[in-house]
Amino acid sequence: MTSLEKARAVVKILDEKKGIDIMALEIAEKTIIGDYFVIVNGTSNTHVKSLAGDVEFEMSKQGVEPFKITGKATGWILLDYSDVLVHIFTRETREYYDLERLWSDATPVDISDLITED
Repeated sequence: MTSLEKARAVVKILDEKKGIDIMALEIAEKTIIGDYFVIVNGTSNTHVKSLAGDVEFEMSKQGVEPFKITGKATGWILLDYSDVLVHIFTRETREYYDLERLWSDATPVDISDLITED
């Protein structure tokens, strides 16, 4: 599975599990830490933990395991798939850290075909 396929698979899982304001950024040209960020927020700490668990479970079924998971007791959980970094926030935490602004020079990935309208 390529990095882009992995990022798109994560986006699809997050959308199916009602993640809010999902975005994907290509960061490969900007840093060596990975190829893509997937950023999403949940409606509560419980939803954030559920989203993280769902991504981990569904990706594992596809044979993709996280290198590391951090922040399970906070409002920001990071699932590190080496080339794809999945940031799952509460709304308040996402607004505070504002990764979209910090990585504003990264290239947005078109995921509109994966996002369903409610």
